Amino acid sequence: MNRNSMLAQLDENKTWDVLIIGGGATGLGAAVDAASRGLSTILIEVEDFAKGTSSRSTKLVHGGVRYLEQGNLKLVREALKERGWLLKNAPSVTHTLGFILPSFSFFQKLYYGTGLKLYDFLSAKLSLGKPKFISNKTIEKISPAIDQRNLKGGIVYYDGQFDDARLAINLARTAAKHGAVLLNYCEATALLKKKIKSADKQEKVCGVVAYDYMNNKTFEIKSKTIINATGVFVDDILQMDNEDAADIVTPSQGIHLVVDKKFFPGNYALMIPKTDDKRVLFAVPWHNKVVLGTTDTEVEYITDEPIPLEEEIRFVLEHANRYLKTNITQSDVCSMFAGLRPLVKTKGVTNTSMISRDHIIIVSTSNLITITGGKWTTYRRMAEEAVNNAIFVAKFEYIHPVTKNLPIQQSEFDSINYDDTIENIYSVENIKKFVEQEMAVSIEDILARRTRMLFLDVRKALLAATVVAEAMATVLQKDNNWIQIELDNFTQLAKNYLP
Repeated sequence: MNRNSMLAQLDENKTWDVLIIGGGATGLGAAVDAASRGLSTILIEVEDFAKGTSSRSTKLVHGGVRYLEQGNLKLVREALKERGWLLKNAPSVTHTLGFILPSFSFFQKLYYGTGLKLYDFLSAKLSLGKPKFISNKTIEKISPAIDQRNLKGGIVYYDGQFDDARLAINLARTAAKHGAVLLNYCEATALLKKKIKSADKQEKVCGVVAYDYMNNKTFEIKSKTIINATGVFVDDILQMDNEDAADIVTPSQGIHLVVDKKFFPGNYALMIPKTDDKRVLFAVPWHNKVVLGTTDTEVEYITDEPIPLEEEIRFVLEHANRYLKTNITQSDVCSMFAGLRPLVKTKGVTNTSMISRDHIIIVSTSNLITITGGKWTTYRRMAEEAVNNAIFVAKFEYIHPVTKNLPIQQSEFDSINYDDTIENIYSVENIKKFVEQEMAVSIEDILARRTRMLFLDVRKALLAATVVAEAMATVLQKDNNWIQIELDNFTQLAKNYLP
């Protein structure tokens, strides 16, 4: 997956079957789905792949236990099926993880146990393991950091875990393997339209004007169908299509704090079943660190680099410390990150934690297909439905999707040991692969998404930045001025990842 070879496949006279705007989970999934059905497919992303929400999840592949309590059995059942298929198709970036749900009364234990048995029942043949009741003694053995005061045992259940950004890159590589062209740092600046038939009253979308930031070049991409899969930014594309289009997204911010494993040793995660705002909170082992989160805060402004709010940081720490023997403070945070959920606007609902996590597909009168909502776990199903709509709009002959059983490409970088030395992780040989095989163009791409150092340990990422910049300059034949600009940009960015 080389950026120059992707650019070489662009032909302004060619008309693609499917053009996808957005290189997050859903957009990349749609590229895999469309290309694997034999449709000529091109995807453009204004930033890097998974730059936004898709690299900022809780790192869980799950059905959503709390949606069970809300009575959304359909969403839970669908997500549990998708969880099973994802763990089967992407074993290099996913695995099964045990979760401890502590109980403080017999009624709690019975209530949560019944719910988790239903949760497992809904997964049917794709179950990851039966939930079971455990004693205080067992909890002390497998998760010694959990505070035992007033504890009446708990329940262990099983869900999936993954590395979101690595999965995104592997999806991009899978789409490319099936013939898709993908371009990061390429923006759709306008939609192309024309009347398909002379009798048509409404012009239909037939492509985009695109701007390639890396080469400072504008060009047209013609396509029979367009899928708007830009997450929290879908309203921008909708209003590019029709300036009077109403917003369909309510953005909700979720933050995560990453701390050292010493605060929560062991290989099990902790689920706190009810926070003050009626959400759940997790402490999740991940790459030898622990991820604490998340929050649900409605935000007014959408940005590609959201920043955790002070009150959100306090909220996560306060709730985690209620359940742990250790007292984690802001100074213990190795990294923090925020993501924006593209929640579908729901009439009469003002609390974002109560807005459904279902997805929505809209086909405008111009035939622009917009998909938003949902979550990482259900990306494959969302992608399949988006491509089905594209097939219908363009009147293509229906081709059955194959992604339920389609192996996702693996990479030698899926299991990086982040405790290794900076020089070993970011050798010139590895940097060359990130650039030439995974389309990294900046040190942020490498430190944030091709590897996860920025999300795990900001201070180590800053130490690695010079090594990465110098190696990239060698590979890309850049001068010292480029190195300094890259280092300045990354240093400024990294400030947002520490309290």
